[in-house]
Amino acid sequence: MPEQNKIVAVLSDLFFTVKINESAKRAGFPITFVKSEQDVLAQAAQKPALMIFDLNFSGVDPLELIRKLKSAAETRDISVIGYVSHVQGDLKQAAQEAGCDMVLARSAFSQNLPQILKRHSAV
Repeated sequence: MPEQNKIVAVLSDLFFTVKINESAKRAGFPITFVKSEQDVLAQAAQKPALMIFDLNFSGVDPLELIRKLKSAAETRDISVIGYVSHVQGDLKQAAQEAGCDMVLARSAFSQNLPQILKRHSAV
């Protein structure tokens, strides 16, 4: 069953986990945090409104997962946002080439998170 207003976040950083969780609560979004490729793919099958990737998360291969999501007919329409350190231009470009819809520096992601969630609530 599709869950258009659900968010799935793929990360392990406690600071961002708390920040995303609080912003999602304020926006009225249910959110699920996952840390394995199997869980990412299982959650994607439920067609969430948005998937957020910490592109530096070493628990999974974020770029490969984004490629898988964007190449499969059933998941290619899911919005995918990634965030990186502002000095990681190569990783940002690689994520965009993998199919990431938006890649932001960590600071910009953090600052704009409420607006990002608001934008995806209308999906």
